[in-house]
Amino acid sequence: MPEFRQINAGAAEIRIALEGSGPLVLMVHGFPESWYSWRHQIAPIAEAGFTAAAMDVRGYGGSSRLPEVADYRMEALIADILGVGIVLSPDAPFTLIGHDWGAPQVWNTALTRPDRIAAVAALSVPFYGAPEFSFDDVIQRVFDDRDRFFYQSYFRNPGRAEADLEADLRRFLAGFYYSISGDAQEGEWKLGLPSSAKLMDSLTVPAAMPGWMTEADLTYYENEFRACGLFGPISRYRNHTRDFEHLSPFRDRTITQPACFIAGDKDPAFNGFGMVTDPIGKMRRAVPNLETAVVLPGCGHWTQQERPAEVNAALLPWLSSLKGRVV
Repeated sequence: MPEFRQINAGAAEIRIALEGSGPLVLMVHGFPESWYSWRHQIAPIAEAGFTAAAMDVRGYGGSSRLPEVADYRMEALIADILGVGIVLSPDAPFTLIGHDWGAPQVWNTALTRPDRIAAVAALSVPFYGAPEFSFDDVIQRVFDDRDRFFYQSYFRNPGRAEADLEADLRRFLAGFYYSISGDAQEGEWKLGLPSSAKLMDSLTVPAAMPGWMTEADLTYYENEFRACGLFGPISRYRNHTRDFEHLSPFRDRTITQPACFIAGDKDPAFNGFGMVTDPIGKMRRAVPNLETAVVLPGCGHWTQQERPAEVNAALLPWLSSLKGRVV
């Protein structure tokens, strides 16, 4: 196990899993995950000559749990990342890696604070530039107005999803992890439900989890969410319009740092739930120094957990190439 530290990031206390020495590489997880999502990357990154740090995002695990929906806006999460960087890499820019919601966090930190971020890697979620409109408007038009269920609509009203999903956390986690993984078969993530459906109606809970998610892994996540609850994690989805307003001044800016992107071809987040035909090609306009771009056949949403060896094989040479160049 790595060393754990509590870091005062300014507005929040952030728990960090830490290993190694050298230039800082800070890993940021998504929903519903924790530092533990990077368990297969921490030691290899440390062994490659870096300080490998995986954080619990505010609202998760051992980090601060704040009471308001607005506490989980992108602006606040960027501030946490920068606050951790001030403590762990006060004199030098550092490298970020993010997955799922962690990907927008690291992309937007690199976008808004290029002076502090030397390089950026993201898994699962591409970057196309600061948004031109709030994703709330897309959800309304594509799903709500057509009476189609979308999990982010279900998350919209504080308390509803929390009550449903916390009633049986293990079942929720098993269903959510499995149904958008590369192991799920067609139809096991149920689409086309009416907007009155609940999230669990759309998921398949397997009799046994795939090999990449052991029962011990699932138990670790379950225990983390029993301790922290789901309000903070789900509130990330309730801030689309706040995020749009915060990022609007950066709409004409590109990410110029060296960048890496890794995704699975069965990941719905990679192609915008089927709305983007060439995600990597589209991304290159906003990330002109995208140096490594890898798509893993048959891999679902949980990229670095489903395919740790392949992710590390793509990530580590890119990280090593940064030494003496930008870190």
